[in-house]
Amino acid sequence: MAKHWADFQYEIYLNGMTGAVPRLPTDLTRLEELTERRLGPGPVGYVAGGAGDGSTMRANRSALERRRIVPRMLRDVGERDLAVEVLGRALPAPLALAPVGVLSIMHPDAESAAARAAAAHGVPFVLSSASSTPMEQVAEAMGDAERWFQLYWGRDREVTRSFLGRARAAGFSVLVVTLDTPLLSWRPRDLDQAYLPFLNGVGTANYFTDPAFLAGLAKPVHEDPDAAVLHFLGLFGNPSHTWPDLAFLREHWDGPIVLKGVLHPDDARLAVDAGMDGVVVSNHGGRQVAGSVAAADALPRVAAAVGDRLTVLFDSGVRTGDDVFKALALGAEAVLLGRPYVYGLGLDGQAGVDHVIRSLLAEFDLTLALSGHSTPAAITASDLIEESA
Repeated sequence: MAKHWADFQYEIYLNGMTGAVPRLPTDLTRLEELTERRLGPGPVGYVAGGAGDGSTMRANRSALERRRIVPRMLRDVGERDLAVEVLGRALPAPLALAPVGVLSIMHPDAESAAARAAAAHGVPFVLSSASSTPMEQVAEAMGDAERWFQLYWGRDREVTRSFLGRARAAGFSVLVVTLDTPLLSWRPRDLDQAYLPFLNGVGTANYFTDPAFLAGLAKPVHEDPDAAVLHFLGLFGNPSHTWPDLAFLREHWDGPIVLKGVLHPDDARLAVDAGMDGVVVSNHGGRQVAGSVAAADALPRVAAAVGDRLTVLFDSGVRTGDDVFKALALGAEAVLLGRPYVYGLGLDGQAGVDHVIRSLLAEFDLTLALSGHSTPAAITASDLIEESA
């Protein structure tokens, strides 16, 4: 039976009869400002900041806002079903929580809290390699719920092989390989605070619990934490990887592999040639290349090039339910939501993430219905017009 996501609004109104109002705004675009006020400048800057002067982040929002939905009337939308199949997995809605590292800088319950909230709604949680919590602990928090593992593809093949084996053993079903971060970009908000959580051993939990990583240390982590951090920094990224290297990942992962950070149709075609299962059209939320093409502007070209051969997912700039609608109209099969759930976590822990998921999907459900559609599959490019810039 389809889940009635839109009913969340009636729950809120009914609770209001006892004087209760939501602890967090239902307009999810307001969460960033609240987080800026309540959390320290280092953690907030790390999550909210981007590359250079922030132009790519602004472009991401502008590309979505520039596209406007054209609602259709007198269509039967009384019964709706947001369920989709993505990468062979049945999902209750076209949504997953994007991989975001070092979540302990936002809330002590970190990845486990976000993962539990995702699991409660059947939404896949994509765990970052750079998490504050070991992957096995996050898996335990999720039970048998759908979980995917994001790989920062570093220099040490044995650590990569070990990560893939651990993730498989812990029930992670899809591998999401981030391609756009072989190096950290120039990020003024972090630089001005001299704030990089990894230097304090935050975001290294998967590495510091990994046998292959530990084998490369002269002393255990607790005896020489600085050496462990330096070893981590030395192998974290690898700007020398090329397309043929994907064969190593394919060899050591027997489930779907999705490449995250694809913006050019030719790169999407190369992903097909490499035997990949999907791509995430993403510019890392504007955190990697200042002046980059907006992800929503890149999406239609990628979808046109490979949408019949690969699963096309999308992130970067998604804040609202109508953004989800627009991403699907532009060719995505599902979206990955990043910053809003992290702000929810920072403001109210697991309950905050729960609020963000329910608010986003309620708004998407209502947008879908009020635009004349009863399923995500019914959305097409003809449901949008693009305003001139």
